[in-house]
Amino acid sequence: MMEINIGIDAKNRELIGAGLGRVLADTYTLYLKTHNFHWNVTGPMFQTLHLMFEQQYNELALAVDLVAERIRALGLPAPGTYKQFVALSTIKEDDGVPKATDMIKRLVEGHETVARTARELFPVAENANDQPTCDLITQRLQVHEKTAWMLRSLLE
Repeated sequence: MMEINIGIDAKNRELIGAGLGRVLADTYTLYLKTHNFHWNVTGPMFQTLHLMFEQQYNELALAVDLVAERIRALGLPAPGTYKQFVALSTIKEDDGVPKATDMIKRLVEGHETVARTARELFPVAENANDQPTCDLITQRLQVHEKTAWMLRSLLE
């Protein structure tokens, strides 16, 4: 196999890849949670939440691909099994079907968790002069913070 020479040494690529693996696991877990809530939401806000959750899980589905491809561009394997995601994710799965307002609260928590995970990685990527990862993380932070705000607004 040809050696990777993109201006980021192997040690930093490993550190960044590990951080991106955690972002990927959190994002995928949040995707699954959001899709589950889309299928199972009920109550007076059904139509609004059903459509909103669909938009959100579609965005997350695209995001996992971007994160995984960045890991691959760094020359590392991307985690891609439930077992790996459970081990890497800080977002826990839900048992049962929560009420609609609890779904909203749990998705706010999930988006804020992904934001914190991404924010932890940013200085690592920045110190390694890894602008593409910094750009990806910045974009993800914007999406997760905005989505958390929009969901939180439904609870007021």
